[in-house]
Amino acid sequence: MPSHDVMPNMELYQPVQVEDALEIANRYAERGWLVGGGQDTYGWLKDRAKSVDALIDLSAIEELRGIRPTSDGGVEIGALTTLTEIASSAELQSNFSLLTEAASVVASPQIRNIGTLGGNVSQDVRCWYYRRGLACYRAGGNLCYADTPEGMNREHALFEGSRCVAAGASDTASALVALDASMVIRNSGGESVVSAEDFFVGPANDIVNTTVLRPGDILTAVRIPNTWAGATFYWEKVADRNVWDFSLVNIAAAFRVEGGNIADSRIVAGAVQTTPRRLTNVESAVQGQPKNLQTGESVMEMATEGARTLAHNGFKVPLLQNLVKRAISA
Repeated sequence: MPSHDVMPNMELYQPVQVEDALEIANRYAERGWLVGGGQDTYGWLKDRAKSVDALIDLSAIEELRGIRPTSDGGVEIGALTTLTEIASSAELQSNFSLLTEAASVVASPQIRNIGTLGGNVSQDVRCWYYRRGLACYRAGGNLCYADTPEGMNREHALFEGSRCVAAGASDTASALVALDASMVIRNSGGESVVSAEDFFVGPANDIVNTTVLRPGDILTAVRIPNTWAGATFYWEKVADRNVWDFSLVNIAAAFRVEGGNIADSRIVAGAVQTTPRRLTNVESAVQGQPKNLQTGESVMEMATEGARTLAHNGFKVPLLQNLVKRAISA
């Protein structure tokens, strides 16, 4: 029986150019694993829950790092930019503080120093049944162990639980969707740009993958347009502990306020389904309304319309409602 306290044998590649990384990724396809900071990767491999033939370490590719202004007044963030660099960026703090706030509460300072934006948005779900290597739907089986009366599902999804009720784990994902960001993807066929809202994929569309990335693809950058630059932002994450823990629920909101009224908004909840959940019904309801407590209270219950609670996660319903109220009334 193999030991589970050491890494399994595999090839290691450390390219310094994107083109070389693409060639290797294309050659190995699903038998290759792309690594940025590696904070999600190494647990999977060390526990033997997943295995690959090759590890493709992208950390030496300088082209994939850094925060750069774009011609339209937005920014482009390299996928290997660390969460600490994002949280401390003066440029992002000035115009897109929603993202810096989200990045600043991911895990712990040590992990933020190594963890990357690309890795944070690409990480797999955190369901312990899946991560223990059980044959659930997501792992190719025919059962969702969490979606049973006896299942441990306190942290799981309220919405869109088609065969899998695991909730997304990325804090920055909801902020990027709220900021109308785009994800830049390269493969051997060229470059494509996908909206952050479409980058994340739910189990009804794909039970295996949580993003549109496929073998041979590399997420190279994230672009944030100037659409919401300098807007009124609200971010809040509720977790069991202030550090290390994943969100139980988070809320990312951007508002355009004119004369005290909400002219436009994007309100996105995280950790309530596999993908960031944009609350379009709430956005429509608050259009033209005062940004105050009364408006927040009038729409808060709309945030959980269609929710399906499991045996142990019903507390997420009032939690999400109150986060929406706080975002609108802050």
